[in-house]
Order: sequence, then C-alpha cells, then structure tokens
Amino acid sequence: MLALIIVLLIVWAVLAVLGFAVKGLLWLAILGLVFFVITAIVGWLRRGSKA
Repeated sequence: MLALIIVLLIVWAVLAVLGFAVKGLLWLAILGLVFFVITAIVGWLRRGSKA
C-alpha cells in the first residue's frame, strides 16, 4: 500500500510540474497539486491508523 501511495505522489508531482511548465495547462498543475495533497493526507491517515 505504501508503494502505491508513493507512486501516486510521484505521478501527481510530475503532472503538477508539467502543468506549470507548459503554457495553457495551469488546470493540470492545479489538479496535480490537489490530488497530491489528497493522496498525502490519505496515506498519512492510513499509516497512522495501523500503529
């Protein structure tokens, strides 16, 4: 599960950087950042619940 969350975080970060780098894809950057934050929160909550 941790590997899946790490892969998703990397994908969302790449999409956010790509969105900021390519003119006209600001929506992709915002979407990537939102998904990155949501995935990080879910991963943190699930990791904390197993302790």
